[in-house]
Amino acid sequence: MDADIIEIKPATKEDLVVVWDMIKELAVYEKLIHMVVGSVEQLEQWAFGEEKVIYVFVGWVNGQVAGYTLHYLNFSTFLCRPGLYIEDIYIRPQYRAKGFGKKMLLHLCKIAADRGYGRVEWQVLDWNTPSINFYESLGAKPMKEWIQYRLVGDQITKHAEDFTKMKC
Repeated sequence: MDADIIEIKPATKEDLVVVWDMIKELAVYEKLIHMVVGSVEQLEQWAFGEEKVIYVFVGWVNGQVAGYTLHYLNFSTFLCRPGLYIEDIYIRPQYRAKGFGKKMLLHLCKIAADRGYGRVEWQVLDWNTPSINFYESLGAKPMKEWIQYRLVGDQITKHAEDFTKMKC
């Protein structure tokens, strides 16, 4: 790896096509490809549009795309500081176990530290032992006392409609 030239750069609009391909690669790895329903155009809207909500970085090794990270900000009311939430960190198979994933994660930690964020958080599937071992080797701790809940699609629409019917 010493001879490899590793660069991490903010994604450009042109990079989003390959990022979208890697999102699908990640979904296949996670056995969730059936849930991928977005598009490159939607990525562009949220990464570069008027209401920017995601930040995408592309990792390059010797001029080849090796992986990406996608994150957004959250906020801790207890800390009264923003945090960085990693939605995706993906390294293509041929670049794994060479220190590149670590460099991508540490890059996000540097952003958080430089900006005074209070936390860097993410999730990992419970069966993904290689990733769990990697994260724990860096000192990351699972948040077992918290249970995540989610509303999606029609549930959100129904509740939004219910809200508009409420007399407040």
